[in-house]
Amino acid sequence: MSIPDTVETIAINIDGVDVQVPKGINAIEAAKLHGKEVPHYCYHPKLSIAGNCRMCLIEMGMPMRDRATGDPVMDTNGEQKIGWSPKPTIGCSTNVSPGMHLRTNSTMVKEARNGVTEFLLINHPLDCPICDQAGECRLQEFSADHGRGVSRFIEDKNVKPKRTRLGPRVTLDDERCILCSRCIRFSQEVAKDDVLGFVDRGTYSTLTCYPGKELANNYSLNTVDICPVGALTSTDFRFKMRVWFLKRTNSICTESSVGSNTTVWSREGKIYRITPRQNDATNDTWMTDSGRGLFKETESENRINDYTIDGVSEDMEIVAQTAADLLQQGKVALVGSAHSSVEEQFYLKKISEYASASTNIIAKTGYGDGILLSEDRTPNLRGALLNRLITELPNAAADSIDSQIQSGAIQTLFVVNEDLTSLGISQESLAKVSIIYFGSLANQTSKVATVVIPTLTVFEKSGSLVNQNFILQQFLPAIPGPKGVISDVLMLAKIVEKMTGDTIEPVTLTMIWQELSNTIAEFKSITWQKIGDEQGIQINPRAFLDLPFVESKNLKFDPTAFKEANSTALES
Repeated sequence: MSIPDTVETIAINIDGVDVQVPKGINAIEAAKLHGKEVPHYCYHPKLSIAGNCRMCLIEMGMPMRDRATGDPVMDTNGEQKIGWSPKPTIGCSTNVSPGMHLRTNSTMVKEARNGVTEFLLINHPLDCPICDQAGECRLQEFSADHGRGVSRFIEDKNVKPKRTRLGPRVTLDDERCILCSRCIRFSQEVAKDDVLGFVDRGTYSTLTCYPGKELANNYSLNTVDICPVGALTSTDFRFKMRVWFLKRTNSICTESSVGSNTTVWSREGKIYRITPRQNDATNDTWMTDSGRGLFKETESENRINDYTIDGVSEDMEIVAQTAADLLQQGKVALVGSAHSSVEEQFYLKKISEYASASTNIIAKTGYGDGILLSEDRTPNLRGALLNRLITELPNAAADSIDSQIQSGAIQTLFVVNEDLTSLGISQESLAKVSIIYFGSLANQTSKVATVVIPTLTVFEKSGSLVNQNFILQQFLPAIPGPKGVISDVLMLAKIVEKMTGDTIEPVTLTMIWQELSNTIAEFKSITWQKIGDEQGIQINPRAFLDLPFVESKNLKFDPTAFKEANSTALES
């Protein structure tokens, strides 16, 4: 792992090797930068320091100097002596300083870690084969690496409660808890919902909720993610699947404009869970509970699986041609979506231009919690602006569409994943126009549509989204879509091809980004490969700074500071 050039560094010594590390970091992070693992349980880089597990023990020393003169004390080899601490110290609360020497694997350290592990296992159940955390349990891993391998404890174990309900989504197996306090600190510091604490003392200490309260906030499952053992488990995922059977795919949460980075866990075409993926620019290492359940849309009873014309299944090519014919009849309105990817919006813009259509996007807003759920409940409004699919912020009403239907100004509607009846347009009004419905779930609009085109969910396709910080991020397919359903981009390109009569070369995301890079200034020099699936690319937001976006300050976004920083950059 490289250290950015802008970061001030200091020289220290780790296990006999002189290295450079960022100033002010602790010994755990310093060792990690140079390939040395210091085992730990209670420490988490995004939480305050507790220092209560004592697992991250290291030896620490400083170059010796004469107390009277301040001169270095040298050994017989002419090298400055190191004054080592007589006892190991905890790495989480030991911040490095210039000249510091660290030992991460000495005999003293090994013995100390063995002792700590032995104490942690005194009352721990020997149920690794059936524990839901097996395969991603730090206690299991560190016991193998740093434990004695045998138990000297001959007394009766203190058996604590199992299957305790802490809240609607989290179950506690208290006999596995090692009292690291990660969950308590997360609830206090990140979720701002101080409901967890320890009661009783010594071997009888127990994690519980305060009287009359429960762990029910929208971030409760993050406590499961950071639990280093099998104490806290997801009630929904509990005993559903062994983690080593699951495939991991990088994705993006589409719940709001925050764009939290996620990992989708799947097997044989079925998604079992979603967990957060670290990105310090968007979500740190957290995500909402509500965002974790979005994958259930893939198995919805309302899922659209067939290409249809007037309710009758038809060949995909015929459906595409019919849609193209309707779009070329004139008086067209496009109701796009800020849930569509950058690449899909690119083709929607082409359809809008070729059909001379008026273009609308319906705003989706809601409560912003100031953490990772923003007021804008769409993941790609910025993408629509960058693509120039829209030139101003959308509103939440469809009055203008309804009035144009009544006046005859609209005869064909191309609707992307919207139920217009929920916006106040009656089915009687919709019956007056031809509707091309482009979406994944059936609704009242799709039921009266002339042409219905099934689409894929974010879990079944590739693409990119632009979040509230104008960070362009990539998502990848975790599972295949319904049989016979092609990607949204390919279907939109097919409609464009039939509208123009031109043969488009095989459509790929690489090809799309070549054109995006050549036609949109903010996307210049960006390729599909450059976006990657890790941290994303910062897009220049200057053209859109004056737009009244609805988001207020949250965990990783401050609209005032963001505007000031980019305005300053523009002036300079």
